[in-house]
Amino acid sequence: MRVAVAQIPIADSLKVNLSRIIALAREAARRGAKLVVFPEMCLTGYSPQVLKDPRLSEELGEASKALARWAAKLELGLVVGRAEVSEGKYYNAASVFLPDGRVHTYYKIYLTEAEARYFSPGKTPLVFEHSGHRFGIIICRDQNYPELARRLRQEGAEALLILAAHFYSPPEARWKVDKNIALPIARAVENAFPVFLANAVGSHIGLVSLGNSLIVDPQGVVVARAGETGEAILTWDAFFHDPLTSFPSSWDRR
Repeated sequence: MRVAVAQIPIADSLKVNLSRIIALAREAARRGAKLVVFPEMCLTGYSPQVLKDPRLSEELGEASKALARWAAKLELGLVVGRAEVSEGKYYNAASVFLPDGRVHTYYKIYLTEAEARYFSPGKTPLVFEHSGHRFGIIICRDQNYPELARRLRQEGAEALLILAAHFYSPPEARWKVDKNIALPIARAVENAFPVFLANAVGSHIGLVSLGNSLIVDPQGVVVARAGETGEAILTWDAFFHDPLTSFPSSWDRR
């Protein structure tokens, strides 16, 4: 099963973001992907002019219908970061749109201090099934907590999807690059499953994200990595074989 990671910039417009998500989803499908992961909050972004718009719930509903239609049309699972408004509360959410019409939504559990002023934390982890495989989802700072990834593994996840938007001031963005690469590798090795990290790229709300989206195999090997300044699609044929048992026996004698 081919899984894709989409690295994209985030605009101060839900419509612009939706257009970019659909364009990259079509490209991922053209490349043979069956599931594509987009960054944290990539549909709505963090701009107050979007999040405080009184029409936000209506626009999110229309965008969700469009994403569901494209998932069915492309026969492609879409994992999209966005804001969610429910009973007067805001959540940092990731929604999964599957070709058969199923939709799952996860709320970020471990918020940053800045986010906690605006968003409510989630409480329930999410594992979903697609194309005969089970995937766990976490969002950005959730990756700092190994027990959460471990719980997803215990609940049957065969791979971990991380949606991120590593927006910082330029100096902080630079010195946090190594940490934000190391954590997905650690989660992969600890749980012996592949990790797919989709990060935002470019500037947004006066901050910058340096990309470096990743695909990591269960042994901690970075099999694909995006750059720091542009859009990108990474793909990997996850579950194609068991990397621990597929090497020719003759290699043992070399």
